[in-house]
Amino acid sequence: MRVWFNKTFSSVHAALCLIRKADADGRYELVASSPNPHALVKTASHHFFDEPSKVTGVEYLDWCENFCLRHEIDIFIPGKEAALLAGEHERFRNAGTKIMSCATRDNLDLIHNKGRFYELVKCDPAPAPACIPCSSPKEFEDAYAQLAAKHGELCIKPSVSVYGIGFRRIREDRSAFELFSGGHDYQLDLASLRSMLSSQEQFPTMLVMEYLGGSEFSVDCIADQGTLKCAIARRKPPGIAGGQVIDPRDDIQEACHAVVAQFGLNGYANIQFREGKEGLRILEVNPRMSGGIGMACLAGPNLPYLGLVGFDRGYDAVDIPAVSAGIRVAEYNQGTILP
Repeated sequence: MRVWFNKTFSSVHAALCLIRKADADGRYELVASSPNPHALVKTASHHFFDEPSKVTGVEYLDWCENFCLRHEIDIFIPGKEAALLAGEHERFRNAGTKIMSCATRDNLDLIHNKGRFYELVKCDPAPAPACIPCSSPKEFEDAYAQLAAKHGELCIKPSVSVYGIGFRRIREDRSAFELFSGGHDYQLDLASLRSMLSSQEQFPTMLVMEYLGGSEFSVDCIADQGTLKCAIARRKPPGIAGGQVIDPRDDIQEACHAVVAQFGLNGYANIQFREGKEGLRILEVNPRMSGGIGMACLAGPNLPYLGLVGFDRGYDAVDIPAVSAGIRVAEYNQGTILP
């Protein structure tokens, strides 16, 4: 059974290692590709291939179909152009390949747009944070005044982004120099933010939001067409010390069930939550495995392997072990020689 992971986030290396560790009978032959000939995933896959770096859209979809035919791919787990490929299941099925998509193309587009996601998500245990979209300096000022009157401290982030790029906690009690010289990451003083925004008549949609200052939860999930099969929650206390704690809280489990069902999530997904003054709030859905998937699996269930077997053979063939609650996990750097 040949399983292909195309260009995606670096966390796929850990996932492939976990699959190979659990695949005692060698059912799965793992194929990976990347435009980077030194990609770390090369060390974990059975077969590695180069892929074009500048090909996107329909042209890339054609390249993927030819790749599947040429290398006899049985299961395709896409990273690059995953939303586009989610609408092409029948085409690839005719080529002998099943695509593991996290959701339909429409739902993937919605999930990637946090403004729309916050507007539509129905998650009673962890509702969306209070937020107002803005795309002009005046809209920002209106949004800031309205939210600050109720929530006090606010933050801002792009409506479409990954890895927290563009997120900033807005500070009225610190100057730009204090934030710079004090090494306060992901923070920006209000005066500097206003100066930057006022230099643009229009800008890509940003979300002005209540700032959530409590613990963050990263929850790695496997699902089957809208049914949650397993969710491992890692609690990240404020600050950087002490690692993360496996914390399968009932409200987070309920929230994950609700989100998975609403958006018909399938395969691998990561759901992010954070606590604020008014309780738990949902932050986003990442339609892929997280960078911390290796830490999550220390709690017992090997999610990359179980998700693959469930997609391949059905979840009747899967025995999901209990999650070990309360353990503290962390990652450490380890040197390696790249191929």
